[in-house]
Amino acid sequence: MKPPPAGPGGAPDVSVVICVYTEDRWDDILAAVSSVRDQSRPALETLIVVDHNPALLRRLAKTFGDDGAGGAPDRVRVLANAGPRGLSAGRNTGIAASTGEVIAFLDDDAVAERDWLRYFAEAYADPRVMAVGGRTLPVWESRRRPVWFPAEFDWVVGCTYLGLPPGRTEVRNVLGGNASFRRSALTAVGGFANGIGRDGNRLPLGCEETELCIRLTRAVPDAVLLIDDRSVIHHRVPAARERFAYFRTRAFAEGLSKALVARSVGARAGLETERRYTTRVLPAGIARGVRDALLGRPGGAGRAGAIVAGVAAAAGGYALGSVRARRGGERFAPATVPGAGAHTGPAGGPGRSAAPEGPAAAGPVTEPAKEGTEA
Repeated sequence: MKPPPAGPGGAPDVSVVICVYTEDRWDDILAAVSSVRDQSRPALETLIVVDHNPALLRRLAKTFGDDGAGGAPDRVRVLANAGPRGLSAGRNTGIAASTGEVIAFLDDDAVAERDWLRYFAEAYADPRVMAVGGRTLPVWESRRRPVWFPAEFDWVVGCTYLGLPPGRTEVRNVLGGNASFRRSALTAVGGFANGIGRDGNRLPLGCEETELCIRLTRAVPDAVLLIDDRSVIHHRVPAARERFAYFRTRAFAEGLSKALVARSVGARAGLETERRYTTRVLPAGIARGVRDALLGRPGGAGRAGAIVAGVAAAAGGYALGSVRARRGGERFAPATVPGAGAHTGPAGGPGRSAAPEGPAAAGPVTEPAKEGTEA
């Protein structure tokens, strides 16, 4: 495998894609773009992909211009999602329109720290590296974490959860709101699958990165996928997502999504990480909660109870999703990014779809800690 063309400092050029869908996040969108412009290692370009919202598209085009005026590193392009509604198609639109050797994705309600892209780019000096994710920290609207909210479940609000090993480490999959991929990796697998990722507030709400990364490591067996906790973004958590009702609903939705992933790539690959998470990370979290409750510390019992409730909700979602998948009522199709190579379909063969081996509790979408790394 030949090393990619190098950008500044010998690292490949990076395009940044920000997918947006609502004017309610206008200030967040502007802050996200501003954080990309302030990077210590400039992005080649920033692409804002608007998901079927003509008013927002016009407003952004008026703000940033239709021709990417400003020149690198301030070049911002505003695009309409060229595929069906949803985050996966929006990302595929951004991939197709981008020109960088590496494509990084940033959530529209997050801001990146100044060295975010620098650490991403440095990792790609190794030609085996096909994807690099970072650390996502919550910014609670209430200004502090709810005392009952377990850090082991921070994936519920799109953030890095307690249990991940520190530093730069290999993982099964990255978390899409703070991640990057080598272009050759994305074209090898045909891009993100439609029908599984976020689509406004509809369910299911995630796991498209898990599914893509599993397909990627099958298509490129020597691929290395990393998380580097120095590539940091700060993700806004609105008040509505600090409530237990959202926590439970989002955990249930994760179970639904994991059932679709298991149907696509097989339960062994689709749930291997989640089994370790539920047998190592979560029991330790429950034990800490119970210990804190016995010591009279605030929130201990609530955190232990929330972990149990979250696991139960995710397991329920997985069970329902598995039934729907078996009946053929819930499917998703891997898309093809323009310019990508032929895609052979999920599970490594044309039209093949591996059924899940059985229900299992679904959890986060990134690699949990190795033994002995729990805080």
